[in-house]
Amino acid sequence: MQSILTALQSLSEHLADDFPALPGTRIIEVTFPLNDAFDPLAWLGGQTIWPQFYWQQRNGHEEIAALGAVVTFSSLAQANDFLATQERDDIRICGVNAFEPQRGVLFLPRLAWRREAGRAVFRLNLWSDSSLHADAQRARECLAALSVHHAATELTLRQNREVHHPDKPGWCHSIAQATQAIRDGEFTKVVLARATDLTFSAAPDAGALMAASRRVNFSCYHFFMAFDAKRTFLGSSPERLWRRRGTMLDTEALAGTVAAHDDDLKAKLLGDWLMRDDKNQRENSLVVEDICHRLQGIVQTMDVLPAEIVRLRKVQHLRRRIQAELDLPDDTRCLLQLQPTAAVAGLPRASALAFINRVEPFNREWYAGSAGYLSRRESEFCVTLRSAQVEGHTLRLYAGAGIVEGSDPEQEWQEIENKAAGLRSLLFSE
Repeated sequence: MQSILTALQSLSEHLADDFPALPGTRIIEVTFPLNDAFDPLAWLGGQTIWPQFYWQQRNGHEEIAALGAVVTFSSLAQANDFLATQERDDIRICGVNAFEPQRGVLFLPRLAWRREAGRAVFRLNLWSDSSLHADAQRARECLAALSVHHAATELTLRQNREVHHPDKPGWCHSIAQATQAIRDGEFTKVVLARATDLTFSAAPDAGALMAASRRVNFSCYHFFMAFDAKRTFLGSSPERLWRRRGTMLDTEALAGTVAAHDDDLKAKLLGDWLMRDDKNQRENSLVVEDICHRLQGIVQTMDVLPAEIVRLRKVQHLRRRIQAELDLPDDTRCLLQLQPTAAVAGLPRASALAFINRVEPFNREWYAGSAGYLSRRESEFCVTLRSAQVEGHTLRLYAGAGIVEGSDPEQEWQEIENKAAGLRSLLFSE
């Protein structure tokens, strides 16, 4: 608690300076000592300033908590264009991109806490296209509105209703349609998804659900985007969309799934089966080929690493990492080339997307999009899988499965049940 109070006091003192009534950008940054039990997610949950964004890298090396928007962007392309006008290459914009990548909600945060390994900083951003003096006053008002309160992290829920979109018969019918379309040559793979609406007697605490997921879903990116007081999108995803450092790019094909098991030996046997299974290997190979094809025009070199098993709490996946060197460090091109990948849409992309739009009885919105940050220096986004949207008293869970020739509706239903369980199991176990 003392660390946050000290950091905010230091930022306030820097804001006491006078600022010119001219356009410009200023960044005020103070070191944040990691010597008390400060939880950035709980701190965000205690605030009444939006938007709010929390993001943790899947290896735990990096963590971000940001709130308040100095400027907002309705697409990553807009955000990228803004960064191109700035002198500094370390100005960070964070947020989410929708399944349709031309749409997003990204923002330059007023206040951003960031930890990288054992070092943390608090950054206050000022920007105005007319008057830094006026923006500094808005920043003072933001700091004055902050609370020292940390949100509780316990889930107490009573469910009233549950509805699947589609229900199981509708799902089986969709799989039959998809496999027939594959036989007809319409596409070779399509990823179909299900949305499950759980309605509760009181509004679910999105921050508490995020905290519960973070405690048990290891080797995952954790992302949390509170658009306002009533609407939040969150999840814990195993999949990287891309990570860029300068021109060096890391991406991956995460496709092919089997159940996990608490017993290490049984989990290994299941993983060994996944490595040998023809259907899952084909599914992963299709994603690898698509990513490589899409990157060909924007990279100088590219390397595909051998397949490996990713073991999570409820499921295991096949993963192949892909490393490349970009000809230009352009995040807009990265997004439009990589999202949506064949792992969340299908192949060919256009035909698969047309089928999804025709068959799925809901709008994916932020599901299977991406969440993360970008700057001129670096960027990183995860694919927004194993996710949920909280709106009022309703929590919508998402899960999808890759459909190829030979897919069985019952097995695919069980796969999405297993995937949704990563968040669903947390709602009633605490």
